[in-house]
Amino acid sequence: MFIAILLAGQTKADEPQILSATAQKEGLGWRIEVTVSHNDTGWDHFVDFWSIETRDGTEIERRTLLHPHPEEQPLTRSLSGVSVPDGIRKVFVRAHCRRDGWSKDRFMLKLK
Repeated sequence: MFIAILLAGQTKADEPQILSATAQKEGLGWRIEVTVSHNDTGWDHFVDFWSIETRDGTEIERRTLLHPHPEEQPLTRSLSGVSVPDGIRKVFVRAHCRRDGWSKDRFMLKLK
C-alpha cells in the first residue's frame, strides 16, 4: 500500500500545473498568457501544449510548445487572437504532457 501512495504522489508531481493565466482584450480577440510548471525531462516527457476551453471542456484554442523546457521552469507563453464565443465570461486553461496526458485540474480565467 505504501508503494501505491508513493506512486500516486509521483504522478501528481509530474502532472503539469497552471500557476497563473491572464487575459487581455486585443481588437476582436484576446491575448491569453499562461504560466505552467512541469518537470520536463526531455523529448518524451514535457508539456507539449496548453488548451483554452469552455466550461464544458470544448476547446477554443491551443498553444503548442514545440520542445521541452527543462531549464526554463516555470514557463510562460502567450497566444494572441483568441476568439471566445459571445456570452462567455470565463474560460479554463488545462495543460497536456506528452507522456502523462492532461492535467487533472483546470485554471479558471475570468474575461473582463
